[in-house]
Formats: sequence, C-alpha cells, structure tokens
Amino acid sequence: MRTAFMHKLIATGTLLEHELSELRLLIERQTGIVLDCPNSALAAHVVDSMEAQGLGSAAELLERLRADQDGSSLAASLNGLVNTKTGFFRHPGAMNALTKQVVPQLCARKSTDGPNPLRIWSAGCATGEETYSIAMAVCDALNQLGATAANGSANGSGKSAARNGGIAESSIANQGGALSIHIVGSDLLPPNIEVADRGIYPQSALNGLPPATIRNYFAKICSPAILSNGDTKDAEREMQSNFPAEPRSGGSKETQTASANPPHLLVKPRLRSLVTFNCMNLARPGYIGRFDCIFCMDVLPHLSRAQRIALVERLHLYLEPGGYLFLSQTEKLCAPNLNFRSEIFDGYTYHRKPVAASAAYGR
Repeated sequence: MRTAFMHKLIATGTLLEHELSELRLLIERQTGIVLDCPNSALAAHVVDSMEAQGLGSAAELLERLRADQDGSSLAASLNGLVNTKTGFFRHPGAMNALTKQVVPQLCARKSTDGPNPLRIWSAGCATGEETYSIAMAVCDALNQLGATAANGSANGSGKSAARNGGIAESSIANQGGALSIHIVGSDLLPPNIEVADRGIYPQSALNGLPPATIRNYFAKICSPAILSNGDTKDAEREMQSNFPAEPRSGGSKETQTASANPPHLLVKPRLRSLVTFNCMNLARPGYIGRFDCIFCMDVLPHLSRAQRIALVERLHLYLEPGGYLFLSQTEKLCAPNLNFRSEIFDGYTYHRKPVAASAAYGR
C-alpha cells in the first residue's frame, strides 16, 4: 500500500518537488522553523501524514495546512521532522549557574521586595526533561539556602526551605513571606507535551544522575501503561520509594521479568506540582506573563534569522527587569541592540536584563 502510494507521488515529478518547497515555506512562515532534512525524508513524512489523515494527494494536505488558523495541524505534521535533542541536566553549566548563583540572587531580591512568585519558563522544552531539571535545580538551591539559614540561626528558630524527601515545597519560607514557585514548559509539538505532562521516563534516560537525585525526585514504577488513562492513583500504588540494589547474579524469575519489562521512573508529585506544560508556537506566542528566568536552549538554530531576532526580542520583553536568559553555549544573542548584560559563572555565560531596562522598554 505504502509503496504504491509512494510511486504515485513520485510519478508527479516536478509537482511533488513544488509541493515540498511550498510545505517548507509554510512551515517557516507559520513556525519560523527551517527544515534541514533532505527532500526524500520530507516526502516520506508527507506520505505518512497523508495516509494517517486519509488524504489522496499532497495538494489536499497543503490546502488543509493553509487553512490551519491556530497552527495545530501544522505542529502535528512536524512531529518526527524536527531533530529534538533533550535530556536531564543536558546543560550542566546552566543548571549549576541557576542553582549556585541565580536562584540565591533572586531569593535575596524577592525577600527585599516582598512576597513574589519565582517564575521560570522553559521555552521549547521538548519532552520535559529540561523543565524537570530546572525544577530539581531550583529545589536544590532553595534547600541549600534553607540549610544555610538554619545553621546560621543561633537559637534554631531560623526557617529553612520546607522539604519532603529532598523536594522543596511549592511554597518556600522566605524572609519576606512565602516564595511560590511556578515553572512553565512549552513546546510546539503536542506529542512532546503529552510525554512531559505524564512525567514518566525510562530508567535509561536518567543514567548519569546521582542516585540521591533519582531517589529524591523520582519513583520507580513497573509499567508506563498505568497512566494511559490519566489515573495517577494506580501509579502511586506502583511507586517504590527505595531503589534496591541489582542482584549480583541473574537467572531468577524476578530478574527475567525485570529484563522483559524495563523499569520506568515517575516524577514525584511534589516536584510535578511545581511545573505546568502547554503547547506554544514561539513564532506566535501567547502572552503568559513575565518571568524571572527564561531557558531557550537549542531552539534558535532551528529558526530563520528573522525569527531568531524576533524571538529574542520577545523573550527580552517577557523577562522581569533583572531577569535572566539562558541559551546553550553554542548560541549567541542575535539581537545586539537589546539591553542584555552577559555574566559568567564557572565558565557558563548567561544574559541578564538590567533592572533599568523596564524604563526603556516599557514594563
């Protein structure tokens, strides 16, 4: 079936080439993404999309995408075309700067200004690993600040960050009041957001993380299918708070069963409560408020130059005065006219919007 359909499309020759070019232009115009895949890969993807939607020609697919007002159909058609690189703590320099430098600075500022939420946006979060990494880094920073405050209190009455198995509460005791935490993860592709929202990952995805981090923030479950109906109660019953050591010798029935069904890890509810996920087209973002930190890692290289500049301008606007923009170390600011100040912590460079920028750019 697929082979015959593919031959039919190939027989159109120049027309198919023209349709692929138009599809690339549509994608760039509506999402800012410049596809770098060869035409052969794009054509195969078009065939899959047409078969899945029951369409008889590429012209029908293009017509449907042209009429797509909110970009949802186009976003769905991109699944599998955009090379998404993700992973927990994939950018350790950024997480180290967030934990040891940025969060302490923000907490000190907010304790002076009064109770304000700590808001962080992970723009282009893929399947959520980066967003949860940010949440873990924030919790570690607040717990360290709380421990320091407690140790420095002579009478033992100093408040420390509330903890639950190493996980900071969503409302943290701070000198100026309660510091609430809200971390937003957004991505263009709905399937990515579905994975992030479930918060279930194969154990191999966490290889390299310290065992204490895994114990603090994740629970082992037997099967990822237990959340397919959205019922978290079954997942909670499957949780194993301890991670037993692997048996020294194989061959047992239990070991064979574990090998047949590799364990998955579920983000613990206390960490999950800090995070919200939603679909968003960064070329046409909806306003979701201002943020103290924005992470936009490995997103800019996928965009056209015009969209890169436009996006950085939007991110600057969405940052609170004194807020921080995090990019990967291979990316550079493409809007030099914006008032950012580059700062370095332990070899990692990030960018700060000066407090005075509110007057120049109209807070």
